[in-house]
Amino acid sequence: MIKKKLEVLTLHAMEKQQTEQEKQLRYDSAYLKMAESWSKLSHCKRKQVGAIIVKDEMIISDGYNGTPAGFDNCCEDDDGNTHWYVLHAEANAILKVSKSTNNSKGATLYLTLSPCKDCSKLILQSGIKRVVYMNSYKDTEGIDFLVDAGIETQQIDII
Repeated sequence: MIKKKLEVLTLHAMEKQQTEQEKQLRYDSAYLKMAESWSKLSHCKRKQVGAIIVKDEMIISDGYNGTPAGFDNCCEDDDGNTHWYVLHAEANAILKVSKSTNNSKGATLYLTLSPCKDCSKLILQSGIKRVVYMNSYKDTEGIDFLVDAGIETQQIDII
């Protein structure tokens, strides 16, 4: 009898966990779609990347890759090379948080492209605890660094 009750409780807990995981996946997909929409604001021709930072179920920041404020919105030179001063989407989103009254400690970062090495350092230092992304950057060292640092990372394909 007790064993049967434990089996029922275990089954109930597993169903609840599965329901919570499905709900999280729905939200993750929705935030990734928002990041994808935000990426379309970028003036960069080679890559358009979007970022959304969510904390306590609220969007606290957003960003896309582009030039700093006050610069011409052209990201590439005549040869198609990206200007050195172009900011990545996640850097723009993190910097935007720093100008607000909010902070990103414990937040989730949603990206259309996994972070590079330099942005991964910013992500770690900003206190972000989870990174969800759609596509992988050519160099996986940024994601590898975050995993080694204990930050949860997850790649999700959305349709």
